[in-house]
Amino acid sequence: MINASSKQSDTSLEHYLKELSHSHPISAAEEFELAVKMKRGNLKARNRLIKANLRFVVNVALKYRNQGVALADLISAGNIGLITATERFDETRGFKFISYAVWWIRQSILQTLAEQGRMIRLPINRLDLLRRIKNFSDEYQSNKGHRPTEIEIANEFQITEDQVIDMLSHSPIVFSLDKPIHDEDTTLIDLMHDEDQAPPDAAIFHNALRDEVNDLLHTLDNREADVIRLYFGLDGSSWTLQAIANKYSLTRERVRQIKEKALRKLRHPSRGRKLIAYAEAG
Repeated sequence: MINASSKQSDTSLEHYLKELSHSHPISAAEEFELAVKMKRGNLKARNRLIKANLRFVVNVALKYRNQGVALADLISAGNIGLITATERFDETRGFKFISYAVWWIRQSILQTLAEQGRMIRLPINRLDLLRRIKNFSDEYQSNKGHRPTEIEIANEFQITEDQVIDMLSHSPIVFSLDKPIHDEDTTLIDLMHDEDQAPPDAAIFHNALRDEVNDLLHTLDNREADVIRLYFGLDGSSWTLQAIANKYSLTRERVRQIKEKALRKLRHPSRGRKLIAYAEAG
């Protein structure tokens, strides 16, 4: 049975989509001109650029239907990502706006899916601890400009670092970098590749991904970052666990443990969410 609010929501969405059907795309020259004006603070140009790409947001949102979140909410999330893209876009780099905006659109949609569509059932006491950790992390970031480390959280709540990592893995906003990686034949690029969707601009994708990965690696300690760089070949060819072990005079098992611990850390919401869009859309 469809209730009144649901029916009203469907009607509003239908009206919104009908309005978008009358919108027209803009040329590359007009897009560039709007971007220049937008950078100078011209809100009219910003709104024009946003409106010209709203239909694209709908197309992206449609790919994530039937995952526990209403289509209208997915579109709203995508629109937020589109707005974020307008604030960060640099027209001097020579690529189309939508090639850049698609990553922000997908990231925003995926964050909404994570928050609303995949909540994990936990005992009340663990949910309460997770809530307190989140509040502490938010306040810490507000005061110091960055998220606390696992050790700082552990000290605050008098639990172990491994317990913190385990708790954060149950947060609804996670990026499971390690799920497909236990098979050592799988490389990082396998995680980023989707044959059904060709990237709009491979160079943009890889440059942005490289920057995000480098930022994430700076949140690890030096040994962990080195192991991740070598294992996934972020600076060139990938190394086997044994080759890394030989380099650092460690056992292969110890290197594997370092790699796994680093990957668990990268699932922290403040780190993992930055790569969600690349993993889903790359």
